[in-house]
Parts: sequence; structure tokens; C-alpha cells
Amino acid sequence: MTVDASRSIRLTELTSCGGCAAKWGASLLGELVAGLAADRDGNGDGLLVGLAPSDDAAVVEVAPGVALVSTTDFFPPLVDDPGDYGAIAAANACSDVFAMGGDVLVALNIAAFPETLPPEVIQEIIRGAAEVVAEAGGVIAGGHTIRSPEPIFGLAVQGLVRPGAHFTKGGARPGDALVLSKPLGTGLALASGDEAAVAAAVASMRRLNRDAARALRAQGTAVHAVTDVTGFGLLGHGWEMADRSGAHLAFAAGLLPVLDGVLSAARAGVRTGGDSRNRDYVAGHVDLGPDGAAAALGFDPQTSGGLLAAVEPATVGPLGAAGFVPVGRVTAGPALVSLR
Repeated sequence: MTVDASRSIRLTELTSCGGCAAKWGASLLGELVAGLAADRDGNGDGLLVGLAPSDDAAVVEVAPGVALVSTTDFFPPLVDDPGDYGAIAAANACSDVFAMGGDVLVALNIAAFPETLPPEVIQEIIRGAAEVVAEAGGVIAGGHTIRSPEPIFGLAVQGLVRPGAHFTKGGARPGDALVLSKPLGTGLALASGDEAAVAAAVASMRRLNRDAARALRAQGTAVHAVTDVTGFGLLGHGWEMADRSGAHLAFAAGLLPVLDGVLSAARAGVRTGGDSRNRDYVAGHVDLGPDGAAAALGFDPQTSGGLLAAVEPATVGPLGAAGFVPVGRVTAGPALVSLR
């Protein structure tokens, strides 16, 4: 009898943590890149978005009216199915291009696999990624693979955007509505072990932010700030938007969209390893209400999460057709995030 290796191998047993929960804590990451920003940004080399301040991707003007959006993202397995792993990694990497308002053009695989991993498993991972990149409007044109005791996969993605039309995390204004394009809880769902919650999380993580980004672009200058919600959680990425904008992002706990089965897991005390790191990141910058489950949702590391945008209130209705739901509002500073 022939055994299908892609079904018999449990990828999550080969790693200690997976998905965007494997990211370094935001505080440490900030220290590492702080010294790099001053030397390069703003030197007249066409760099529109770099490290001063950092954003979801780099943007550089390469010709009049044309800017390149460049990003990379990779992580260990967070699911066992190889095709899902590749698809989620690709959707997550492409999301940074969409968060900047760009269109995906080309991607390169970044792969580190154990030599003992069956070739058909690796092929399924790469195939899953290629299908999602094609759905995003791009093509995988190559990559690089090394040996590693722990599987790691992701992509370097390049896209295009018109200079000046790109989104950034800064720019949220008092009076703006906060909208989110995907439900929260991917980390909690996977940690819960609940089959229905895991299935809902996988479906959400595989879904591209392409349509959401197009809907935002259609609103033109009514969109003031955009980011995608990934490893630092809603409150961590929300704090980055608040800090860049000099504003208060007030999230309403009762409005947060949640994956099926996740709220009960949060109330039961399920947490991920990234929860404490995300709490440390926003310590002193967050105001929490008494609902511990809502806070767990706010700090939960997301993989391939939705786009968070600060927009003029009149756009909330039209954006709803693309899956956006209102989750709060922007008020006058000082820079702060709250969840009540």
C-alpha cells in the first residue's frame, strides 16, 4: 500500500512555534532596526517608505509615476497540511503589498527544509504558495532553498503602486472610523485544538487581502492610514498606527469580529506564546476594559490577518461590501490604543 507522505507527516510536530507567533517581539525588533534608519532614509534615492518610520513594506520610486513595493515574510509551520501551509505563507507575504496599496507583481520562495522531509511534502507547500500568488495577480519566478532541522517557508514579494497613492500606517485623524477586513483569533483558534475553529482559521488565513485593498483604493483620499494585523496583534499594530498618527485609536470590544469558536476558547483561558510579548510591547500605551477575553483577542498574534484602516466615516458603508466591519474610532491624542 502506498502512503501519502503529505498526509502522514505532521508539520507542526517539527517546530516549536509557527506562523506569525514565531516573530521576534516588537520591542526587541525596534531596538535592532533603530540604528539602520537614519543612514538611508530621505537621501534622495527615491525611497518613499523605509525605516524612518518603518511600515509594512518598503516603497521606492523607480520611474516617474511608478514605485516598487518590496517585502518578505516567512515562518515555521502552523498547520499540518502542506498545501495550506504554503497557501497561508503566500497570503501572509502578499498582504504587506496590499497593506501599502500596491498590486502584487512577482514573488520568490524562501525555503528551509529538513533533508528528511519527503519531496512530495515540499512540492505541496510550493504548489499551495504558487496558487495563491497567482490568485494575487503575481507569479513565482524562483527562490532559494537551504537545509534546516526545522521547516521554514515564506516569500519575498514585489509589487507596484503609484507614488503618492501608497498607504502608510501614519495619517489617522480624529473623527475617522476604524475598520477591519478579517475576523480575529487565528492564534487562539489553532491553540484551542477545536476542529471547527481551526478550519475557520485556515479558511481566513488562506484568503487574500487583495479585494479589501482594492476597496480601500476606490475610496481615494478618504483612506488616511492602513496596516495589516499580523504577529503583534490588533493592539500592537493599532499602537503603531496610533504612534505614527499621534492619535488615540479607541477599539470597541463589542464590535470586534471573531472567528467561530474563538471567543469560548479565550474565555476558557487559552493563550498563545505571543500573547505576553504583545502585552509587553504596548505596556504603558494601552487602556483595557474589564473583559479579559476581549483583551486576549486584541493581543492574539494573527497570521495572514485582515487590513486595519482609518477612514472617513462616510466610507464605512461602501467598504462593508468588501468585508470590512467597523471596530472603533480615532480621537484626538495623545497616542494611545484602548479596548473597551
